[in-house]
Amino acid sequence: MTRGNCVFCVEKVGWCMSGYPLALLTMNILLLGSGGREHAMAWKLAQSSLLSALYVAPGNAGTEKIATNVPVDPMDFKAIDRFIRRNDISMLVIGPEAPLVAGIVDYFQTSDKHKNLTVVGPPKAGAMLEGSKDFAKAFMLRHNIPTAAYASFSSGQLQEAIAYLDKRKPPYVIKADGLAAGKGVIITESIEEAQKCLEDMLEKAAFGEAGSKVVIEQFMDGIEVSSFIVTDGEAYRILPSAKDYKRVSEGDVGLNTGGMGAISPVPFVDAEFHEKTLNQIIIPTIKGLKKDNIPYQGFIFIGLMKVGSDPYVVEYNCRLGDPESEVILPLLKSDLLHLFDSLGSGLLSEYDLQIEDKTAATVMLTSGGYPGGYKKGVHIKGLDTPTRENEGLIFHAGTTKKRGKIVSDGGRVIACTGLGNGLEQALERSYKLAESIDFSEKQYRKDIGQDVLVKVS
Repeated sequence: MTRGNCVFCVEKVGWCMSGYPLALLTMNILLLGSGGREHAMAWKLAQSSLLSALYVAPGNAGTEKIATNVPVDPMDFKAIDRFIRRNDISMLVIGPEAPLVAGIVDYFQTSDKHKNLTVVGPPKAGAMLEGSKDFAKAFMLRHNIPTAAYASFSSGQLQEAIAYLDKRKPPYVIKADGLAAGKGVIITESIEEAQKCLEDMLEKAAFGEAGSKVVIEQFMDGIEVSSFIVTDGEAYRILPSAKDYKRVSEGDVGLNTGGMGAISPVPFVDAEFHEKTLNQIIIPTIKGLKKDNIPYQGFIFIGLMKVGSDPYVVEYNCRLGDPESEVILPLLKSDLLHLFDSLGSGLLSEYDLQIEDKTAATVMLTSGGYPGGYKKGVHIKGLDTPTRENEGLIFHAGTTKKRGKIVSDGGRVIACTGLGNGLEQALERSYKLAESIDFSEKQYRKDIGQDVLVKVS
């Protein structure tokens, strides 16, 4: 018996179509991460008929209610290894990017002790699509995937970078090459600010090793949207589109953040744009990975810019987004664990991914001062506000328990997701949740989704 047969099972039925009791097919799952993305994934995995036990490392106060939190660092591969062996884990799901870029998938795939372990996530070679913007841009050029013109510069090449900048027209786009928690992108009209940014990154190590190389890109004037796929390197399934809001303040101004909110699906992603994205970006990306001999099993998050009616790639991520997960996963009719099992068993091509005909919107509640300095340990009230799951969901992004109370433990604290029959209704329900939750110095954007509402009204 292979676990792959379970993708044909009908949920809430005692027997799979191959004749095996579902009880024999259940799995122990370990999910790595502690943010809103991981709470949303845990929430969806917990609904699965295939689930026996769900562990989250390290998790947060939200995952604690639906899974068993374990005090293991996602970057401590040896500790994860021990936990997997001691708890008969069948599947390892990696939420954040850092372990993927560090090679956690390679660690387990090359181990003789874990031959039957399914790992959801790409190996290090595939994760470099996110781990290095220079790598990703070169990949796109090599495979004729539309993206902005660019040049890369390393430490010791400050003068060359400034000279290149002088040849460009504003706005100037400067990106740290490596992982910078969504904050390593600077867009400015000022040549002086752009030059200072280059100096800070290349000479003063403002972003540490992540900024030891920079990418200077041509500015693309358009509207951003994200496409999400899950792939085994051959077959793929497309998840709902999403649009997130990265800047800290209304009007999309201020510093970049990990994300202040999101909506899904995106109204302007029509059949024409979808077809262009599929043929010009998604399929060439999967074929490019195969041509470059890069195995891939997991999510690809494709950040797009819609310029006119055409899609261009802004960036790749090797995992689900956050807060995009909080709007995408509630729209899945399908069992997420079934999807992961089909991915690991080579049956993704036969998997029927089903999506709810609804709209979701998320508003992120953040700590005062974020993305700069902020307080931790602030008591959060209103989390038990009654709400129907088909109307609103609360996902914990940066929380923990202290002396029996749920307190803040990060810059992004709570994701309030509203569900509705259209964007207006979803936003209304999301903001109603946001208003019902209270903690000292709570802040959130009040214009999530409004730009899209204006464009489609």
